[in-house]
Amino acid sequence: MLSKKQARAFFLGGTLVTFLVFIGLTIYSFSKDQDQSNYGEITEEVVRGKEIWESNNCMGCHTILGEGAYYAPELTKVIDRRGEGYIKAVLMSPVPWGPNGRKMVAYGMSEEEAEDVIAFFDWIDDIDLNGFDTVVSPLAKEKVNN
Repeated sequence: MLSKKQARAFFLGGTLVTFLVFIGLTIYSFSKDQDQSNYGEITEEVVRGKEIWESNNCMGCHTILGEGAYYAPELTKVIDRRGEGYIKAVLMSPVPWGPNGRKMVAYGMSEEEAEDVIAFFDWIDDIDLNGFDTVVSPLAKEKVNN
């Protein structure tokens, strides 16, 4: 059993070691070599695509990187799954699009707007996901096998 003096020293030593480990890991995670954000690849098209994404409240139905609603499919890596042509056709469609009983609003975007949204999706797709390269929507009926 520890005396009060030993217990205090043990507590203060453990606290100091834990604090130093925390500071070290924080500095390590913010170092340039650990940057996984793909921040350097942001272009004007990506910014416009993000603004279109937000102004149309796409996150009210879709998710990106696991954030958003679960009414419609997850859109991380959507270009890999569907291709740019498919996405462009859906975004530019003048009529509501309704697969699997769900309906997507007909945004009727211009070609430039659709290209900007695709640039945003492409930028999202290039973010390092720590090995989670296959993102499966909770709505998926089939499991993806790699």
